[in-house]
Amino acid sequence: MTGSVRIHRREAVPMEDIVRRYIRSMGLSAPVNTRIIFEAWDKASGAGEFTLKKFFRAGTLYITLSSSMVRSQLLPLGDLLVEKINAFVRDETLFDDKVSGFEGPVKKLVLK
Repeated sequence: MTGSVRIHRREAVPMEDIVRRYIRSMGLSAPVNTRIIFEAWDKASGAGEFTLKKFFRAGTLYITLSSSMVRSQLLPLGDLLVEKINAFVRDETLFDDKVSGFEGPVKKLVLK
């Protein structure tokens, strides 16, 4: 049987694992993680429509809001918002915790 190709049977791998490996191999883990954190902010805060800018670096999420009234309502909720954001992120299957470490990627929230 020269020239024949032998196909080996392997274990089935879930699609989310394949996608996660692909994202990591392409060096896209950090940008995907950041996008997930931004989406978590919108869900946790409910202030997505008032959010002008989002920036994440070194565990700090910087948010610029268009309304000072919304900012003053959210300021006292900072620690709770960080917990909620991290909970949303933990539930996201594409989040790569090897990039951020996982006591939670967001350590601090700065509202402007």
